Amino acid sequence: MEVLAIIEKDGNGYSVYTDSLKTVLHGSGASVAEAKAEMLAGYEDLLALYKEEGKPVPDELQDLSFTYKYDISAFFNAFDFLNASRFAERVGISPSLMRHYKGGNTYISSDQAKKIETGLHQIGRELLAVTL
Repeated sequence: MEVLAIIEKDGNGYSVYTDSLKTVLHGSGASVAEAKAEMLAGYEDLLALYKEEGKPVPDELQDLSFTYKYDISAFFNAFDFLNASRFAERVGISPSLMRHYKGGNTYISSDQAKKIETGLHQIGRELLAVTL
């Protein structure tokens, strides 16, 4: 089953969690990669605990795969090879404003978030069309 995991910047780093399951899966870390790894390790530990106790794994926890929803700060942390200022120029947003979004300290409107997401998807389509 595919489950949405939400990744956000928090006070100490990054947090990832599920909110669509009865059992909340959660991880945190200094980076998005650390937070994701902690959540996935917790999921594996939970499955092992059910097995160890001889209990059946609840249906909602069987064969999970994760789709990730990022806030802007978490996105640029996870994909740190992308230059936020250059990306902002490409999608028509002020580079200075994008740096604030990246820092996680500025509210982003749903319209701005959609503009960024649309630009990101366009770049993804362009990259998929590349052959080398």
